[in-house]
Amino acid sequence: MDFDISPAWISIKTVFIATIITFFVGIIAAYWMTNYEGKFRNIIDTVFTLPLVLPPTVVGFFLLIIFGKNGPIGKLLMKFGTSLIFSWPAAVVAAAVVSFPLMYRTTKGSFEQIDNNIINAARTLGVSECKIFWKVILPLAWPGIGAATVLSFARCLGEFGATLMVAGNIPGKTQTIPIAIYFAAENGEMGNALIWVILIVAISTVMIFLMDYWNERQKKNIYGVGRR
Repeated sequence: MDFDISPAWISIKTVFIATIITFFVGIIAAYWMTNYEGKFRNIIDTVFTLPLVLPPTVVGFFLLIIFGKNGPIGKLLMKFGTSLIFSWPAAVVAAAVVSFPLMYRTTKGSFEQIDNNIINAARTLGVSECKIFWKVILPLAWPGIGAATVLSFARCLGEFGATLMVAGNIPGKTQTIPIAIYFAAENGEMGNALIWVILIVAISTVMIFLMDYWNERQKKNIYGVGRR
């Protein structure tokens, strides 16, 4: 049986980079929106959440408009003699965009659940806003951030529609595991498809189990749950 292992390597690279991007951008956006009280708050929140409810093909279509050769970013890239469409970076962008809302909303919920009295107490003691974020807010929200990271990771790993539209199905270059499963099944290569299905289920299961265990340990350390 002819079996190409490259989709696994491509997926690992894509998920790793996309999750890192989503992690930092999601935390920054969530913290900013938690404190933002402007009149455009609802509009911005809607835009940040929109990729979560839109079909992946619609997200991919918008990415094509933005990064295509006639799009604003696409034209800019063309001036430097490069293009994002149908390349591996396009797969990273697609995965990051569709997974961002999960990171953003879950992290934002964690920030909003923090008792403001704790933050105000730190301010009355003269602690700077920067130190409050790193020493108070971030540790208290960390279990939620960990859960958000797992959700983003899983979403990146399973991304199919948007990736196919902007990165295509190029074996050894942009073909991720979900795309490999689809085309293997379409071509009647059910054995290959089953191998990829088992692999992606195993990876997702292990990641969720490890992060659930880690989150429970973090909650015990932060809130003293289970201590005597």
